[in-house]
Amino acid sequence: MAQPPQMDPFAQNLRDQDAGAAFVLQSKGEWWHAGFHLTTAIVGPTILTLPYAFSGLGWVLGFFCLTAMAIVTFYSYYLMSEVLEHCEKAGRRHIRFRELAADVLGSGWMFYFVILIQTAINTGIGIGAILLAGQCLEILYSNLSPNGPLKLYHFIAMVTLVMIILSQFPTFHSLRHINFGSLLLSLGYTFLVVGACIHAGTSKNAPPRDYSLESKMKTRVFSAFTSISIFASIFGNGILPEIQATLAPPATGKMVKGLQMCYAVIFVTFYSAAVSGYWVFGNKANSNILNSLFPDESPSLAPTWVIGLAVIFVLLQLFAIGLVYSQVAYEIMEKKSADVKQGMFSKRNLIPRIILRTLYVIFCGFFAAMLPFFGDINAVVGATGFIPLDFVLPMLLYNMTFKPPKSSFTYWINMSIIVVFTGAGLMGSFSSVRQLILDANKFKLFSSNVVG
Repeated sequence: MAQPPQMDPFAQNLRDQDAGAAFVLQSKGEWWHAGFHLTTAIVGPTILTLPYAFSGLGWVLGFFCLTAMAIVTFYSYYLMSEVLEHCEKAGRRHIRFRELAADVLGSGWMFYFVILIQTAINTGIGIGAILLAGQCLEILYSNLSPNGPLKLYHFIAMVTLVMIILSQFPTFHSLRHINFGSLLLSLGYTFLVVGACIHAGTSKNAPPRDYSLESKMKTRVFSAFTSISIFASIFGNGILPEIQATLAPPATGKMVKGLQMCYAVIFVTFYSAAVSGYWVFGNKANSNILNSLFPDESPSLAPTWVIGLAVIFVLLQLFAIGLVYSQVAYEIMEKKSADVKQGMFSKRNLIPRIILRTLYVIFCGFFAAMLPFFGDINAVVGATGFIPLDFVLPMLLYNMTFKPPKSSFTYWINMSIIVVFTGAGLMGSFSSVRQLILDANKFKLFSSNVVG
């Protein structure tokens, strides 16, 4: 008896009825727009933690791990782009990470696994962006009014209000100008921080430099894997298929140009921030290099206006980062709530969009205010989330799609990356959980002091 034909759950005729695809993931962009989106997704204030990551590895291992992570992630994103292009040429254009994984691996469970990981990462970054932006405002306020009455949660509320307004940009593509500004901001605060580090390192008040690692081997190993987890999280980008979806079809070759733009910015910012910060502060580098340059208990090591301007640039970029990583949540919402047959700005679609996006941002803002120790939680999410999305699935999807011979170099390099980074992810998760436990006694809900 003949089997009835199976319906393709990702067929184009079904996507034409999908408001999340038609509205939020509108495909109109050029390759440089993808470059702007990618840069915002990867190059953020987390680069200010790079000197701290070097302090757990030293000069040689620090350079090696940073370079290896850059090469592996570029390779990983390139492979994923190749898989997406292959599927598009075969008549199966995928615009969501979960659809791509489910189609190539032939598993409905993979669909839910990816959406779970993506949601955890993207919501975590949304919460973290609001928290850090609130902290930036608090830093500026405390310097202008040291004894002022406002607390951290007041600034988080202000940031949340601004994010609610910005969240109403209807499509991912509509963020292209904001994300170009984000790219310029990342270059701006990097150059300011590098200049401040050089000033601090050459001044008469330059701190003593010690590049030695932890004396106990156990502690040294944990520090090393924590540093590797930081590198993995910094390079992480779990929304590449959604970014590629914003390109006007055919997407062939466009994403690689966008990646090249993004990694040119990465090269300039990551290496200069890591080298200058670690050169000045060595193993005493703070998890945020701005805190090392502007310590509470001693005079500033750089001009106040430089640090202030860098903080303003970071604050502004955090709005763009929060917007980019919220797009997956918005497309899920609009897929369920909007009617693609009516206009994007029709009353039928506009009112649910305003309500749902406002509620989502309020949710993120509430958790940012309640959990000012979210950095430690994010380290765990980063180690457990970015590893499978960025270092395992792309290689697996490539091998499943193109089926390179098991004797080929490509097959074995892909399998080696999967094995090595799965192990690194497990160790990084363990060390991140360990740090979370060690800091647990400092945690206090709705505190004005950020832990981590």
